[in-house]
Amino acid sequence: MKTLSGNPLMHKERRLALIGACVVTFLWSSSYILVKIGLTELPPLTLVATRYLTASAILMPLAVIKERKTVKDAKTVMKLAFLGASGITLTQGLQCLGLFYLPAVTVTFVLNFTPIIVLVLSAIILKEKPTPIQIVGLGLVLTGAYLFFNTPLSTNNPTGVVITLISGITWATYLVSSRLLLIKENLKPLSTTAFSMAFGASLLAITAFSFEEVSKISLQSWSIILWLGIVNTALAFFIWNYSLQRIEAFEISILQNTMLIQIAFLSCIFLNEQLSTIKFVSIALVFIGVLLVQLRNLRIKSI
Repeated sequence: MKTLSGNPLMHKERRLALIGACVVTFLWSSSYILVKIGLTELPPLTLVATRYLTASAILMPLAVIKERKTVKDAKTVMKLAFLGASGITLTQGLQCLGLFYLPAVTVTFVLNFTPIIVLVLSAIILKEKPTPIQIVGLGLVLTGAYLFFNTPLSTNNPTGVVITLISGITWATYLVSSRLLLIKENLKPLSTTAFSMAFGASLLAITAFSFEEVSKISLQSWSIILWLGIVNTALAFFIWNYSLQRIEAFEISILQNTMLIQIAFLSCIFLNEQLSTIKFVSIALVFIGVLLVQLRNLRIKSI
């Protein structure tokens, strides 16, 4: 595991990366609410496809102008295509389908087990083994997630659960593969984000427009699509990959678990869901678990 000892600039970059990742988790948490609203009018694949096509239309011109030389050969193109297929086409498409079948909080619960997959893949592929305190933090996060949903889950639709589980596996694959390209092959966050997203969005669009029909899109739905595409996707994914270049995949996946807390509160406000005492306790456990992983790791790397 690399250290940042004696390099104030790298300490500052790491702090900025952590802040950026936190901002992204909030944006993505709000996406769950906006997607649930959008699904009342739009089919799931069409919604996610138009969202990512919008983001690609913004990022691709910037990447072509500034970083096209970083994509040097066919091998790199294939790797970026794999990122797009795993992180965009499969992950985002399946998550949106999951939200179509299940409540947002149930989808979030299922995805809280993604760090376990990331942990295994990172240890095998990136040789980034977690410390004992990080394992404790992971345990607290998962315990909090379990307590939060101690009442029966909305698993009466097994199709939605299976779809969401698969999306968690493909997202873990995307996280580890992205970090491998960013730190081992020195690809830039902008080109990594833009080229992989363009490929993934194209596959989504082909699938959506082949199997779904849309008669009319209202102003509200267009507003949701544009906000999701520009802010919650184009900007958020660029910041995410910037952070992923400076934070280990396991750490950033744990940070992503705070979305459980954020979505719970957003669902309470916008979807009229209630929070019981046990849910507040579980939220505290998730926070403590994330802080153990992040603050302990910062202290060690500052020595």
